[in-house]
Amino acid sequence: MNDTVLGVRDVTKVFAEGRQRVEVLKGITMDVAAGELVALEGPSGSGKTTLLSIMGCILTPSSGELAVAGRPVRSSDEAALREVRRQSIGFVFQQYNLFPALTALENVEYSLNVRGVSGRAAYVEAKRVLARVGLGDRLGFLPRDLSGGQKQRVAIARALAGSPPVLLADEPTANLDTATGAQILDLFQELAKAEDRGVLVVTHDPKVRRVADRVVGIRDGRLVDGDEEKAAA
Repeated sequence: MNDTVLGVRDVTKVFAEGRQRVEVLKGITMDVAAGELVALEGPSGSGKTTLLSIMGCILTPSSGELAVAGRPVRSSDEAALREVRRQSIGFVFQQYNLFPALTALENVEYSLNVRGVSGRAAYVEAKRVLARVGLGDRLGFLPRDLSGGQKQRVAIARALAGSPPVLLADEPTANLDTATGAQILDLFQELAKAEDRGVLVVTHDPKVRRVADRVVGIRDGRLVDGDEEKAAA
């Protein structure tokens, strides 16, 4: 297995609710390697979204260590975390989160602008990643003119723009039919293997097991064996 591109060590997360403290994560340790697709499964309230948010530098842990692309992330400063996200992490969301007034090409170009790439370079890279996900003939289409699967491919292209080593996906097949969802999962697998990215997919979809190198379960803020999670589901 290649080098670890995403890892947490003994991570906890505690939220304050009035006078109560709710421990959502309880000492999580896990890695994602370059070229690996890991599925993270768990019921609602298990802590999987919180863990994804910490690994994506959206939330900071209450304790423990996080490393992204081989570098420790110790700062809780939002500007520093934003820079890690900008340089090293691509996100794919269940709801696509595309700008409705922008074309497929412009949606990806905007993502590159945020990463510091503009002008001709952004245009060329946006065309490249859209072609990579099979949308080279849909560059000028608005989101309303695209199918659900095509919208998700635009979202994946946006996440790939700038070649971040880590790709995080939150329920990426939840809004797709079975056949389209299977195509998207095959694409994630291909992106992990062919481009040596670390891919973490948070999911309730059992079909992710078909393409995952590993399945990690989470229940009540602790990791469990993936087969245990399958049996408990």
